[in-house]
Amino acid sequence: MVYNELENLNGVAKKVYNDLLSNKKVNTFLKMSNIMAVGRLGYNDHGKTHAKIVANNAIKMLKILYKRGIKPSFMEDCKGSFEDSVVITLLGAYLHDIGNAIHRDVHHLHSSYLAKDIIEEILMKYYSEEKVYQMLTEILHIIYSHSETIMSLTLEAGVVAVADGTDMTKGRSRVPINKGCYDIHSISSASVEKVIIKEGKEKPIKIEVILSNEAGIFQIQEVLGEKIKWSGIKQYISVYAKVMKEKPVFREISL
Repeated sequence: MVYNELENLNGVAKKVYNDLLSNKKVNTFLKMSNIMAVGRLGYNDHGKTHAKIVANNAIKMLKILYKRGIKPSFMEDCKGSFEDSVVITLLGAYLHDIGNAIHRDVHHLHSSYLAKDIIEEILMKYYSEEKVYQMLTEILHIIYSHSETIMSLTLEAGVVAVADGTDMTKGRSRVPINKGCYDIHSISSASVEKVIIKEGKEKPIKIEVILSNEAGIFQIQEVLGEKIKWSGIKQYISVYAKVMKEKPVFREISL
């Protein structure tokens, strides 16, 4: 799998990403998250692959919005740089699901307190103490508000919430299906062939979802749709879905 945005990071953002990849605590929490979510509950992937996909897609959307003149919240409110917002987005996205290692229920809360020390330890190497604590609160806001029914109040949190919903392709359901777990989550996810994020025309972000059959509509409406609803950036996003077969019930929908 290719993670173009992550592979093309530079400066402090690249150093932070490498810190995450080599951090034993982070790697262990992500491994335990999959043991809990996939192994014990039969859910889709919540480990390192999911963390990378969400981080990659979130940064991609952040860049698209910035290109279209929409500034990240840390730039607007705290006089930070765009690189600061990329680092905030990266850390929030990569660590948002580590709380699944404890339990799926209220995992956004578990993720928040598990991530706190990790974030401080990494950021202290690159920023002043005051800036570390400013960025820490923004990152914890991302982690806390990625859960459905909690409104994201920053642009950085919004792109992470939406990016979380975009990880819905059939690869994510491979593990539960191989374990014999057939439910609406795994079957609908297995129906999603591809998710494409690109710059749109009428709205800055266009998300295209390619489906092999109609079961995938559940992922679009109930997973991605709910993430967008609570992201605070719904006005910047358009979603299109297409079913790739000869006689589908529908050929295209808009959200």
